[in-house]
Amino acid sequence: MKQVEDDEILEKFSNEKTSNEAFNLLISKYQEKIYWHVRRLVIDHDDADDLVQEVFIKVWKSLAKFRNDSKLYTWIYRIATNESITFLNKKKQRNQTPLDEVSEELSESLVASSYFNGDKIQMKLQQALLSLPEKQRLIFNMKYYDDLKYDEISAILGTSVGALKASFHIAVKKIEVFMLNDEISI
Repeated sequence: MKQVEDDEILEKFSNEKTSNEAFNLLISKYQEKIYWHVRRLVIDHDDADDLVQEVFIKVWKSLAKFRNDSKLYTWIYRIATNESITFLNKKKQRNQTPLDEVSEELSESLVASSYFNGDKIQMKLQQALLSLPEKQRLIFNMKYYDDLKYDEISAILGTSVGALKASFHIAVKKIEVFMLNDEISI
């Protein structure tokens, strides 16, 4: 099936008769990418599913206001990132739990998840990621898993490219240390 271009989706969305079709095209094009981005941040499958629905509801409500200042995917990605961070912050506040304990809780839910089917090394990598501060984890995921360019990440997070490169480098070093220090249990 031919991939529909963003311009075509936006054009169809601007026409009342084809706006539902456009939104269905948008979902089929981006839902899986957004799901995995959110899932890597919140870990839990059910939470990720709920958040992806919220993301696309926000996209539906706001798409008419999209100004084409950035790529459509970057804009959706920013909404997904903000929703995920808001969710994690609410979870932290609701439980009155420090962020490092929330990360520990997420790590435990990853181990218990029937939706995670990776091997031991993949599990260790996920646990290493959960040991990172939230922003470093977010930047690492965007660069490593989603293969975004630094300028795209900069547009999503509103952070300078230099700061992103530094955060990514530090995250990689921390992951290396985590993996090497914990290699006995792999």
